[in-house]
Amino acid sequence: MTPFLVGNAAGFSGDRVDAAAPVVATLLARGLPAALTFETLAERTLALGQLARRGNAEAGYEPMLERLLAPVLADCLKAGIAIVGNFGAANPEAAAGRIAALATALGLAAPQIAVIEGDDVRHLLAEAEPWEADPKIAPDDPRLVSANAYLGAFPIAEALRDGARIVVTGRCADPALALGPLIAHFGWRPHDFDRLACGTLAGHLLECGTQVSGGYFCDPGTKDVPGMERIGFPIAEVEEGGAITISKAGDTGGRVCRRTVSEQLLYEIHDPAAYLTPDVTLDITEVEITPLSRNHVRLTGARGRPPPSTLKATISLDGGFLGEGEIGYAGPAAYARALAAARALKRRPAVAALGDQVRIELIGLCALHDGDAGTLAADRVPADPDGEFRVRLAARSPARAPAEAAAREVLALYCCGPAGGAGVRLAVTPRIATTSALVPAAGVRPRVRFLDR
Repeated sequence: MTPFLVGNAAGFSGDRVDAAAPVVATLLARGLPAALTFETLAERTLALGQLARRGNAEAGYEPMLERLLAPVLADCLKAGIAIVGNFGAANPEAAAGRIAALATALGLAAPQIAVIEGDDVRHLLAEAEPWEADPKIAPDDPRLVSANAYLGAFPIAEALRDGARIVVTGRCADPALALGPLIAHFGWRPHDFDRLACGTLAGHLLECGTQVSGGYFCDPGTKDVPGMERIGFPIAEVEEGGAITISKAGDTGGRVCRRTVSEQLLYEIHDPAAYLTPDVTLDITEVEITPLSRNHVRLTGARGRPPPSTLKATISLDGGFLGEGEIGYAGPAAYARALAAARALKRRPAVAALGDQVRIELIGLCALHDGDAGTLAADRVPADPDGEFRVRLAARSPARAPAEAAAREVLALYCCGPAGGAGVRLAVTPRIATTSALVPAAGVRPRVRFLDR
């Protein structure tokens, strides 16, 4: 059968909104049947979506949705390039409605938009097994906001076969965004495990956007990548028999080579012989990577076995509030003043009352490591104690008032000292915490619903 192209134009929520146009231009130039995917949904992003929806029933989907789609929606609809995205997040129906409104605003005929439902699995929590060391959450836990299972690719394929031009999902497995269009195009069946493994591998290579085309790969002086300011997003050309060629959008920066592909191939792979997805267990131990030409790499040898009997689910819980405050110190003895500020904060009653729910750090001095003991130790004098430092406090609390009181202690440092503090930033935000569980796949019932049918 004719090979199929899958282009990716987002690897996370917040990715570049100008990424899709070069990808679509390249898909059109190659003249093969194609789909465009947007992967915007991490566990954190889903939690943020649930938080947004709590305050507004029409919110909860990808906040950059219109800016992502507006530049390419007309071209994709005209050329028959299907659009598939998990940009529905916590509210796929509202996202579909927003896309329909965008099409109208652009003067386009109303497209067929399908929504994939069924990822809500709160009814299965009593049967769920905790994921690794995560706690078990009861269905009646008062903190429970939502529980969403990672759905597979076959509902996406069903929607495309039934005429959908755009498919909006909530929580699904990241590779499913690419695998769904491949199933629809090639007619793969649930027991075609090696072919499903091929499609899953293609989706896995695309799912993080430019990670496979040099983005996260780049390490100047060790792994140089040209044109980072205009890095090209990836495209997979998939053959019915299982071969994949990874490239990137034309006339862009970045690099697709054996090393970039190898890094993404192994990314988040717990067991190379058993990468678990809702559709297939992928075995990459026999995958061969062959450079074909500049920015074109071929992969073969993906193998598949039946999928697991459980699906991973992300559980969102009410996490109370987070209070944050930052203040900067620069110039002579900046480190000593920043350290004095941090130690004063630690002893303030509003901060001390929160115990281990407070973290204080000096950004630039072990700030990315867990805990603040090393940051505030007297023997941690930096190479340039007269440089510049930023003190950050973060405090968690079930209620807003204690978190806000702790954060405002940073503001008080303006006059309460040490000297020379500047650039205070304060924020108090509600939090959604996440945990994970395994739910029985047999109890999950995905379904396809068209927006206008």
